[in-house]
Amino acid sequence: MAIKHWHITERPREKLLNHGVASLSDAELLAIFLQSGTAGRSAVDVARDALGHFGSLGKLLRTDRQKFCAFNGFGEARFTLLQAAMEVSRRHMLESIQHSDVLSSPKDVRDYLSLNLAGLPHEVFSALFLDNRHRVIAYEELFRGTIDSAAVYPREVVKMCLSSNAAAVIFAHNHPSGVAEPSDTDVRLTRKLMDALALIDVRVLDHLIIGQGVQTSLAERGLM
Repeated sequence: MAIKHWHITERPREKLLNHGVASLSDAELLAIFLQSGTAGRSAVDVARDALGHFGSLGKLLRTDRQKFCAFNGFGEARFTLLQAAMEVSRRHMLESIQHSDVLSSPKDVRDYLSLNLAGLPHEVFSALFLDNRHRVIAYEELFRGTIDSAAVYPREVVKMCLSSNAAAVIFAHNHPSGVAEPSDTDVRLTRKLMDALALIDVRVLDHLIIGQGVQTSLAERGLM
């Protein structure tokens, strides 16, 4: 049955307007973006099928263009719409941390880094470059790797800090396994980067490991 024939209290758009966006399930939220279903199936039905097929909303949003468009009921128009929505979220969250001391809003920083890194099928090592008041100058993905590692070159990190005129930096990288426990290699790399950046008076404030729905701070663990 098409959504327009549902009782008004059950329609996703009306639920959002009357009860807020948090009242919607993942399938209902996705259905709003899909706007319509397929023959004999509502947008919510298609959304539920898609979530079952891809595994979760996060995995669906991280799916590449070819696999996304190959799913029945999807296509390039819907792919571009969801990618644009993701980028709007990223830019909104970046704006929220750009104009204040990031140390006063650690949750916003973690949410932003998670949005960029969680769920990726390969490791990405990134950095938030900060000024002397700990405001964000820029976010950069510095190195990309494989499913379980990424080569990080301190010389290149030093060059990026100098070119952005950073006074401090927060590093982050994801673990595609979803487990956010830091490895011995992560700890050794962090200390190596701290030593290299100390020579140019740039402070490393933290190194966050991003897993699936969880983040681990090396600073909070006393590992740096």
